[in-house]
Amino acid sequence: MMKRLKLTLLLVGMGLTLFAQSPREQFKENIYKSGSNYYAYPGPSQKRLTPAPKGYEPYYISHYGRHGSRYLINKNDYNRAYRTLMRADSLDKLTPFGKDVLRRVTLLRAEADKRLGELTLLGAQQHREIAHRMYERFPKVFKGETNIDAKSTVVIRCILSMENALQELRSLNPKLKIRHDASEHDMWYMNSWEKPLKNKQWNPETRAAYDAFKKNHRNYDRVMQSLFNDTAYINHQVGAERLNGDLFKLASNIQSTELRHSITLYDLFTPDEIYDNWMIENAGWYISYGHCPMNGALQPFTQRHLLRKMIEEADSCLPMKHPGASLRFGHEVCVMPLACLLELNNCGKQVSDLEKLPEEGWINYEIYPMGCNVQLVFYKPKKGKGDILVKALLNENEATLPLKAVSGPYYKWSDFRAYFMKKLDSFKPIPADEEEEEEED
Repeated sequence: MMKRLKLTLLLVGMGLTLFAQSPREQFKENIYKSGSNYYAYPGPSQKRLTPAPKGYEPYYISHYGRHGSRYLINKNDYNRAYRTLMRADSLDKLTPFGKDVLRRVTLLRAEADKRLGELTLLGAQQHREIAHRMYERFPKVFKGETNIDAKSTVVIRCILSMENALQELRSLNPKLKIRHDASEHDMWYMNSWEKPLKNKQWNPETRAAYDAFKKNHRNYDRVMQSLFNDTAYINHQVGAERLNGDLFKLASNIQSTELRHSITLYDLFTPDEIYDNWMIENAGWYISYGHCPMNGALQPFTQRHLLRKMIEEADSCLPMKHPGASLRFGHEVCVMPLACLLELNNCGKQVSDLEKLPEEGWINYEIYPMGCNVQLVFYKPKKGKGDILVKALLNENEATLPLKAVSGPYYKWSDFRAYFMKKLDSFKPIPADEEEEEEED
């Protein structure tokens, strides 16, 4: 009983529970989680971090984070639904509810005009708050005239995310020596896209499994009937599956914009429809970026250059007395496979049955909401010699690693380095002659 109590207290301290709610149950309490990668950064669920082992203090942070909340990237994300509903309205094929949905879609389209993919006000706020918490949680890392090395991908929403974070840090400590950059020079590891490896995501086996899975979760007939007043028109003039997907994407991303204060599109969907839409997204992201056994469980290795760079930079920084922090700002298509490569919590699981992903704990919105981040926090002995320790935070919550812990979430850096360098070295690059033509998304 005492062991069970201790385990419960440890899990609660790390933001976990023995009996975690299922996604379906979580959506009842927070429907925004169903938005997958459009889920607006919620902040850490773990308010109090596990104290460091006696005699240790934090002194270096290595970080990679996604940009904050943004508008949708492609103009068709707004235009397809808008034009489909406008055409139906011109033919008097919309229900009164359909007309009101068109009104809301029109508002969303206008708000995003000439802002496709750009950071929203909420996205900027998220990065200021993440930086503020980082400073408050690890003040010794940012003490005095320490160095902060920050890099971003060349995408403006990432650059602005970086600048908001750095402005917040500067306001907290004007003495910080900040170097920041965004250059194609660093894109080989900041946003790695290896065509031969990427083209292995979707092979005949994964496509067949995903198509069968989607068929089991096809659930949008009622949505179409609520929008249109003519069944024949739906069957012959409306791309129902595409429209459903577009409307669900719009519904999911409202939470990242200022229109979240005045409208919603979640009222289009029942709880079952929301769950089925999310299930399809969750499975698709797992195939594309997780250790999916159907495509060789290789996709997390897209971030091997990033992880190797983080290890090498840590090697050069850790001998310093006060190394500061290395901050990197990029995309969810890097954070998700990085978390999987590091095997944080349940991210490294190999699951053959896509239906079992939720029960196995592979849940996309827990990995990569807007503003998602991985932080490696390093600790040194306050006095004398001793092992350097490291702990991993996923979205600012302490995460487990596939290593033997010294205590709680703290691991020996030497163990971390040995394990992951061996894992990185085990990857055999796909020969160029196996490269296939990349499909248009």
